[in-house]
Amino acid sequence: MRDPDNPPWGVGAAALAWLASVALLFTMQLLAVAPYIFYRYRQADFVRISEAVTNDPNVIVVSIISVIPAHLLTLAVVWAVVTQFGKHPFWRTLGWAWSENFGFWASAGAALMLLLTSMAFAYFLGGEKTPFEQMIESSDAARLATAFIAVAGAPLVEELIYRGMLYSALQRTIGVVWAVLVVTLLFTLVHVGQYHNNYAAIATVGTLSFFLTCVRAGTGRLLPCFIIHLIYNSVLVSALIYQFLSGK
Repeated sequence: MRDPDNPPWGVGAAALAWLASVALLFTMQLLAVAPYIFYRYRQADFVRISEAVTNDPNVIVVSIISVIPAHLLTLAVVWAVVTQFGKHPFWRTLGWAWSENFGFWASAGAALMLLLTSMAFAYFLGGEKTPFEQMIESSDAARLATAFIAVAGAPLVEELIYRGMLYSALQRTIGVVWAVLVVTLLFTLVHVGQYHNNYAAIATVGTLSFFLTCVRAGTGRLLPCFIIHLIYNSVLVSALIYQFLSGK
């Protein structure tokens, strides 16, 4: 296997891929909701349009679904950078394998530990209902669309970008400790908009990112990070589905 800590891309390429992933989320959302808003609110003033963006269930569902094409395009960007347009193997270059000392069960245990940590943050820090929670509570369709993306897309795309590309390039340039801190900070900042009024949620995201990046640094492998992230999100999704079904 190619050494994941000596990738064929540099910090510049990794940073551009990260910026592309963020820009695609905003761009796809704008392209998805703009036609509906123009049709539905074309005679409304700016205040009403602003309220519609945050409160209209149809706008919310469409904006959530727009994450799917954004993720697919992000995967294309990651593939182009990682493989140098087919010159290198994709998964092996990223370190997509188990570590000898950190396999599936260790990953599952780590995910459960992180879930317990998030519960502790919520208990001790409390906090208001976040914009993300308000969004997924707007309709059953929004809840189910969020659940699908949280399992089918987010763990893979986010791990490829943050622990796969960014960390690999940064640790070679600025060292392991600074790379862990920078990746943790970037991951947390990207999610602040969803949880800005809830310190417990921000602490949870930051802890998740720090732990996952430490796993990547300690094992030299990306697969455990993905599995931890996948199990973590899957449990949260199970809670969403339970709420959906119990409300019927």
